[in-house]
Amino acid sequence: MSVDSREVVRCEHCALVQFRTSNSMCRRCHKPLDIEEVPVLGPVPVPDRQPTTTEAGLQVANQVRDIRRARHLSQRQLAGRMQVPRTYISKIENGKAIPTLGSLERLADALEVDVCQLVRDTRSRREEEVTSILADPFLAEIASLLPRMDSLHRTLFMGALRDKATGQRRTA
Repeated sequence: MSVDSREVVRCEHCALVQFRTSNSMCRRCHKPLDIEEVPVLGPVPVPDRQPTTTEAGLQVANQVRDIRRARHLSQRQLAGRMQVPRTYISKIENGKAIPTLGSLERLADALEVDVCQLVRDTRSRREEEVTSILADPFLAEIASLLPRMDSLHRTLFMGALRDKATGQRRTA
């Protein structure tokens, strides 16, 4: 194996810069070189506070823009469907204007979606993603095993999965 193909890493515990070892452990402090946060798959904690008006407006803005683009509509075409000026659509998408309930209904009709889809937040999207991931039996089994692994085994497992996904083989 050539020296050029070896990965250089820095230990987050003792700051030693070194080539990656075969067991992904630091040569000096013997702690894992890769500390990865494992996403918790399961119920997502709901924050105690309510989103501010600005945050809610930005969520609507992003949803409107994403859905409009997915439908291959220009701002002008959407404005024509709603019978409003194009600048109003631009202001909504840039978070400079928050649509009223009546405007939200007209937006939903123009985009051919339910109003709930325009006002859903990132928590509901994350819950949908987690549900779709856990629908796969293999991924559901992996998700149930991850919390029971210690950090070393979790790091090695995640590295092996990453290597498999990218088609690489890790050697030391």
